[in-house]
Amino acid sequence: MNIHEYQAKRLFKEYGIPVSKGYAAQSMRECETALAHFTDGPLVVKSQIHAGGRGKGTFADGFKGGVHVVKTRDAGLEVARRMLGNTLVTKQTGPAGRKVQTLFFTDAVKIKKEYYLAMLVDRATSSTMIIASTEGGMDIEEVARTAPDKIIKVSVPPTMGLRHHQCRKLAFGLGFKGDQVREFARILTALYKLYWEKNAMMVEINPFIETEDGQFQALDAKVSFDDNALFAHPEIQQLRDLNEEDPKEIEASKFSLNYIALDGNIACLVNGAGLAMATMDIIKHYGGEPANFLDVGGGANEEQVTAAFRIILSDANVKGILVNIFGGIMKCDIIARGIIGAMRNVQLDRPLVVRLEGTNVELGQKLLSESGLPVVTASTLSDAAEKIVALVKKAS
Repeated sequence: MNIHEYQAKRLFKEYGIPVSKGYAAQSMRECETALAHFTDGPLVVKSQIHAGGRGKGTFADGFKGGVHVVKTRDAGLEVARRMLGNTLVTKQTGPAGRKVQTLFFTDAVKIKKEYYLAMLVDRATSSTMIIASTEGGMDIEEVARTAPDKIIKVSVPPTMGLRHHQCRKLAFGLGFKGDQVREFARILTALYKLYWEKNAMMVEINPFIETEDGQFQALDAKVSFDDNALFAHPEIQQLRDLNEEDPKEIEASKFSLNYIALDGNIACLVNGAGLAMATMDIIKHYGGEPANFLDVGGGANEEQVTAAFRIILSDANVKGILVNIFGGIMKCDIIARGIIGAMRNVQLDRPLVVRLEGTNVELGQKLLSESGLPVVTASTLSDAAEKIVALVKKAS
């Protein structure tokens, strides 16, 4: 689960991580109230969406930039009018963009130097990876490509936690000296405590800055959390912004379905994450484009399968559906009944290919064949993928 910058900075403040004064607003009246907290000097107006590249983004009406430095409160209010409710397109939002429904007003800070700082789960080593760089303000992927020697990495095993020598290694690598080493170590320790206690998947500060008077500050903040641990953090769950999520993904979560919308036109309904990945890969192999990742899990019931079909069919981009089930705990007849129930409740006007294998496969195939519904069956995954890609191409 992702949260907005202003929410992340509130968490930072709770843990003693320095941030500038800031106020969020979701209406023009709230913008006026927020701006009243500032003196009539330089301040920053930031759009709040769950995507990077805001500063270089463009709004639907041509207005440039989702982050603006303004000289007066009146100028801040005018920028707010242009941004609030407008759709911002960045390299991470895709062409559809995101509607800006929250703005964040914060003090303008005089910057001496920008750095990059992040913590994230490193699955390869089952540890926390801390990444730092002197090249703040840039995409870390670009830094890795053009100047990999400027990236410092420290692995923190969960059994040991963050140690003083690791803090010093990062501080010295970033060029800090004297009191700055101690202050950086304090901030890094607080950041790691937040990361660990809140079950975060990633904490990123880009840029982490040194001000002209030698102080440190988190100028930006991006935090994402492990969905599987949210039950233990109701205070984090309250920060969820459903406006930033795909309605289909929200609906899927109500039925405990693992659904992620993609840009293709062939929908997938599969049991098991690994099988779902393989299914998407083979669709690509045969020249198609998957429209989603949808894992109904190993113990889905007929209601969940029906819900999965409704979610798939609500996507106008979907031109065909591939069901690929390997029956283990999930029985093929349950999937078949779910397919039949969904097709009888929703008018299916797109080709459907079903490949069943495993527990109760004969019963599942019998149910489908006797249903009288327009279902194309397949014996293997390759056969299924080849058939759905051909049917979609033919229909288009």
